[in-house]
Amino acid sequence: MALLAIPSWGWAAAAAAFEKRRHAVIQIRPLVRNGGHVSSAARELLESPRSRRTEIDDLRVIKTYHMAETRKRQFKTVIRRYKGTREAMNIVVPFMFKYAVDTLNQMSGNMLNLNGVSRAGAAFFNEVRNAVFGKVAQNSIRRIAKNVFLHLHNLDLAFHLNRQTGALSKAIDRGTRGISFVLSALVFNLLPIMFEVTLVSGVLYYRCGAQFALVTLGTLGAYTAFTVAVTRWRTRFRIEMNKADNDAGNAAIDSLLNYETVKYFNNENYEAQRYDGFLKTYETASLKSTSTLAMLNFGQSAIFSVGLTAIMVLASQGIVAGTLTVGDLVMVNGLLFQLSLPLNFLGTVYRETRQALIDMNTLFTLLKVDTRIKDKAMASPLQITPQTATVAFDNVHFEYIEGQKVLSGISFEVPAGKKVAIVGGSGSGKSTIVRLLFRFYEPQKGNIYLAGQNIQDVSLESLRRAVGVVPQ
Repeated sequence: MALLAIPSWGWAAAAAAFEKRRHAVIQIRPLVRNGGHVSSAARELLESPRSRRTEIDDLRVIKTYHMAETRKRQFKTVIRRYKGTREAMNIVVPFMFKYAVDTLNQMSGNMLNLNGVSRAGAAFFNEVRNAVFGKVAQNSIRRIAKNVFLHLHNLDLAFHLNRQTGALSKAIDRGTRGISFVLSALVFNLLPIMFEVTLVSGVLYYRCGAQFALVTLGTLGAYTAFTVAVTRWRTRFRIEMNKADNDAGNAAIDSLLNYETVKYFNNENYEAQRYDGFLKTYETASLKSTSTLAMLNFGQSAIFSVGLTAIMVLASQGIVAGTLTVGDLVMVNGLLFQLSLPLNFLGTVYRETRQALIDMNTLFTLLKVDTRIKDKAMASPLQITPQTATVAFDNVHFEYIEGQKVLSGISFEVPAGKKVAIVGGSGSGKSTIVRLLFRFYEPQKGNIYLAGQNIQDVSLESLRRAVGVVPQ
């Protein structure tokens, strides 16, 4: 078995070189057979349940992409135009209902009509705000996904030779979806919820007294503390689910990509059992996540129900004492029910934000993976012509794994316009020579020259543009 490597002046010259009659043959003695010459960087990256990055690091990356100058102006416009509008309209609705109840016998149904208009207005501003923000958010997501994709192409060959295609694909997909959720949650859920809670507490204090405001804030504090504590505890189950999902997807895709090998060794049942093992692990983690979610939802409902009951008892006592009207009771009930909607969503937002940050972690960690093959600070473009397109290896030593030599002091020169056949057994270094010529790897010792220039001194872009490959 032989591999023909054709160094030449671009793709056209590579094809033309096949027609030339003059050639020299270099026989390469088989050295160490290399069966595992790849890095484990990709595997470690994807299998790690949690990298050293923190949620703050991930949010800073989102801010970097999201707050580019052109998008920053659009973002500020959205916030300035729609800030607090929906929340204010939500607070108006219970007031309209209160006045409608208090004056039901003296007035027409105008207050009921205003109540409907206020409710519709709140929904309208909410949808308009989401629609306007969507353009800004989606642009940021697109830029991040593009940069991750481009960054993967710029990583070392060693990373990709050991890649886990299924796990990598799932990590990128979940990461981009997580970015979308975090952006919308932070800007249009968490901040508006805080604003609405403050507004409702102030209204209750002003209209009904300090007791109402204290009970409301106490309920919200207990609700938030319970949600945060349980959600943080549940996070580990999400991590286990992600790992099992990665493993299952990777096993399925890699098994199908290696269909012939599976058939050669009659390993269909083995592959199916291995895949089922990952699915079983995912099933166990998923059941834990579902059961703890039910516990979280029940606890949230119980806390809010206790707070609502206390508020209604206080309102009833106020009616008996003559300090409050029936309309006030309706208003308090409406305000708390109005608040229960974002409160319920607060639990979901916090939980899903935590999960989204976990999903985003691998995506942003990929951006931090550095390549060892880089241009020098002052790398110049390769200067080459068809007349100077020579290739020379000078005492090149190379090993994928320390102590396992693949090339040991190899030296040869290919004159411009000549065709050279590199012949040798499997593992003798034929493909390695091509990889070194393209600077997919760096030799441990020795130099490689193209057109008389050390390839480590020229830019990667100009080097790879000048060398053509005809796949066998």
